[in-house]
Amino acid sequence: MKWLIPAPKVIKPIDVKTKIMLRASWVSAVGNVLLSALKLAVGFITGSLAVIGDGIDSATDVLVSVVMVYTAGIVSRPPDSKHVYGYEKAEGIASKILSFVIFYAGMQMLVSSIQSTFASHTRSIPEIWAIYVTVISIFGKLALSFFQFREGKRINSQMLIANAKNMRSDVLISVGVLVGLFFTFVLNKPVLDSITGIIISLFILKTSVSIFLDSNAELMDSVADTAVYDFVFDAVDATEGACNPHRVRIRTKGGMYLISLDIEADGNCSLYEAHKIASQTEENIRQRLENVYDIRIHVEPAGTVHTDEKFGVERKRV
Repeated sequence: MKWLIPAPKVIKPIDVKTKIMLRASWVSAVGNVLLSALKLAVGFITGSLAVIGDGIDSATDVLVSVVMVYTAGIVSRPPDSKHVYGYEKAEGIASKILSFVIFYAGMQMLVSSIQSTFASHTRSIPEIWAIYVTVISIFGKLALSFFQFREGKRINSQMLIANAKNMRSDVLISVGVLVGLFFTFVLNKPVLDSITGIIISLFILKTSVSIFLDSNAELMDSVADTAVYDFVFDAVDATEGACNPHRVRIRTKGGMYLISLDIEADGNCSLYEAHKIASQTEENIRQRLENVYDIRIHVEPAGTVHTDEKFGVERKRV
């Protein structure tokens, strides 16, 4: 049996997935509230712009967590007459919203840091407490990032994984703050704190763009890795009586695959035999691909020619 890419983990039932998303979102919210309050308080007391900026970034993570909690409730809704495919795509929309929130926070910090760098007034060196709180932030964000990524992989949640990436960048941001504070104390140059703030803001902006691009695949009805099509072609090859898979269309919804394709069979076979071939093809696809939400197969007589066919892909076009 041919395997081209590793199959993702099996999606949990919707109620279990919702519970995991809610729990991870609340852990993220509480953790970021504590870290944000600590960093903002110490940043204002010590006069460190870099620490204040790091605290603002953690405050945006609180808003991110609130959006995640709300989204988890939407995802859990069952399909209805208006949303026959369910509400799982709310994850992709939430990821887009999170990217805009993070981008706004990064721009705000970038502007304030640039203004501070070129300000004419004399700045004092931040107090040593700024270093202590930054070390605490690094370990706190590492723990939150690991937890979010583990839970996101567990249920194949695009939203949780995006939040984990955001927090992973936060760790780098806090490390940058720590380095900036270190050189500020060693070299006695308070302006380095503002320069560090600029670097941090650029990291925040980069993270927002990354999350925005990662969410495009689902919202644009595409797949991140086109090698997934080879699983479908292999499944048709393994089905007796089926041939020439074409107009194959795969998209994702809530981390699960929706697959449509046409296959050819003997034009003289009975309806019962054609149905059996289609059913076996579907079973072969599910054996090769996990996290399949739905499969639709259209059976055509062998040799059928479509002159104006433009949707989907064929083996030679992948």
